[in-house]
Amino acid sequence: MKKYSVAILAGGKSTRMGQDKALLKLNNERFIDRLAREFRPCGEVFLSAAHPGDYADVGLHVVADEHQEIGPIEGIRQALIYAHKDYVFVCAADMPFLKKEMAEYLAEFISSDYDAYVFQDEKRCHPLCAIYHKSVLPVIEAQIAKGQYRLVDILQAVRTKYVSLEYSCFDTKCVRNINTRDEYRTIGEPVVFCVSGIKNSGKTYLIEKLINEFIKDGRSVGVIKHDGHDFCCDIEGTDSYRFYQAGADGVAVFSQYQSFVHKRRELPVKELIEEMRDLDVVIIEGLKDSAYPKVEVVRNEISQKPVCDPKTLICIATDAKLPEEIECPVLDINDVHGVFCCIKDQLFNA
Repeated sequence: MKKYSVAILAGGKSTRMGQDKALLKLNNERFIDRLAREFRPCGEVFLSAAHPGDYADVGLHVVADEHQEIGPIEGIRQALIYAHKDYVFVCAADMPFLKKEMAEYLAEFISSDYDAYVFQDEKRCHPLCAIYHKSVLPVIEAQIAKGQYRLVDILQAVRTKYVSLEYSCFDTKCVRNINTRDEYRTIGEPVVFCVSGIKNSGKTYLIEKLINEFIKDGRSVGVIKHDGHDFCCDIEGTDSYRFYQAGADGVAVFSQYQSFVHKRRELPVKELIEEMRDLDVVIIEGLKDSAYPKVEVVRNEISQKPVCDPKTLICIATDAKLPEEIECPVLDINDVHGVFCCIKDQLFNA
């Protein structure tokens, strides 16, 4: 694999956001710091900024624009001038979900046949998630001299390899730009909580109803079920079932509409949550002994007392008469909307 430098472009005016996008925070970490941390293991990493001294506290070398207010084309130009490697992975500071593995994946395509390597999805290409060779520099300078600043014009003028996201392990969220305040409000990690209780207490029924409540509220939902025993998650006789029975350690099936992965090992719940990080809410069925916040279901015919750590409880849904010393909210087992509102109040509005 070819070695490459990494340039993070942070010279935009952030007009639609109304404030510097590079300094916005995701999980209490600025976008610019998040990207710097992510790409430092790649080797040479530097920033392209509008002015000298910008982002000095990030701890990376800053290359300043010579031509002002002509867009990211100048950032790419400065990156190709400054970089010590012949290839430069260029990304934008308003793309907080980028991963260093994306640069590594693109670098696998490097050959003498192309000058640029660009991710594309079903909607568009992403010239600010791309690798450029220094041979592109004269083309960029010619475009600037003509007053033509569109990045797609550069890609059309050089030998460009378009790399499909669809056939990679990366989803479109990875190349998402955060341009407006509305977009910024939608990002972040999913809210995660458990619906717990002893066996046959009614957890699955409550989760089914809560899914509908979240969907009506305009939120996407994922569910992870913890099973204390072994289970079968494939259909006997299908190709994937036969592959697994033949001894494959992992089998994956995907189509245009859905995906399925079957591995012969336990996956940590955090890894499963990571697979659903593009969703708004992840509900875990079970894990009553975990530290995750949880709704406990207590059904009178099964049990008359909660079993979860009181410190983790959002509320209890029950048809039993519980001890008065319980401190968390106690709701009727059929008051699904009340449970939903309790979850929103404690986890979304905290």
